[in-house]
Amino acid sequence: MGWLDGKVALVIGGGSGIGRGVVEAFLREGASVGVLEINPQKVSKLEEHGTAVKAIQGDATMLKDNERAVRFTVETFGRLDILVSCVGVWDYFADLPNIPAEKISDAFDELFAVNVKSNLLSAKAALPELLKTEGNIVLTVSNSGFYPAGGGPLYVSSKFAVRGLIMELAYELAPKIRVNGVAPGGTITDLSGLKSLEQQNMSLSQIPNLPDIMRTTNPLQVLGTPEDHAWAYVYLASKERTRTVTGTIIHTDGGIGVRGIGKVAGLLPDEK
Repeated sequence: MGWLDGKVALVIGGGSGIGRGVVEAFLREGASVGVLEINPQKVSKLEEHGTAVKAIQGDATMLKDNERAVRFTVETFGRLDILVSCVGVWDYFADLPNIPAEKISDAFDELFAVNVKSNLLSAKAALPELLKTEGNIVLTVSNSGFYPAGGGPLYVSSKFAVRGLIMELAYELAPKIRVNGVAPGGTITDLSGLKSLEQQNMSLSQIPNLPDIMRTTNPLQVLGTPEDHAWAYVYLASKERTRTVTGTIIHTDGGIGVRGIGKVAGLLPDEK
């Protein structure tokens, strides 16, 4: 028996990275999954999972595409119990002194449209169906929604905004719908940069020694994978196990919040 047997989920941005990890974890736990994905090649790739996954191409920053994804999922699987959003872009540490003044406005609009507005539009589109099933929403925050230096001011402020959105939606949609989040730490994915800052062809894999940097900045000294993070989404999406949980954000960041002043980890006596 899976934790999500008989449930139907819609994963926004489920074609790669953490979103793809969530899709695969949900399938293993017995769910049927609809996906909205902007990249047509990634949509085709999802077909390898068979009939339990149905993906369509669309832009999460457009209300009509979110509505189309909800309608497509319900027409295919008969209902909607879970909405997950994993869409995002990164600013590749673009700091305020080095962002050209004439590009700040466009960069802000581009990043906030993807990282914040898309969540609001997805929730709005799914709301009527989630009310029918008394379902739940899981949004993706980041360690950058709690601590600085996980990006530049554009990215960090967007993730603080998602954190606030979770709190407000959990308040507004109770008692019918639970709203929670997951805050992953650094993960090597194909996270896109901003077109407005000429970063669209950049890749996390291009940053020298990034895996080692990610490991050494968290107390557990781990480099998270999409699967590592996906289990937190499974838990929050399981109504039977989390019916008393809303407005909660699970941190899957290797313990960044318990870093010490003098060193990252305390270390056991035989390790010092």
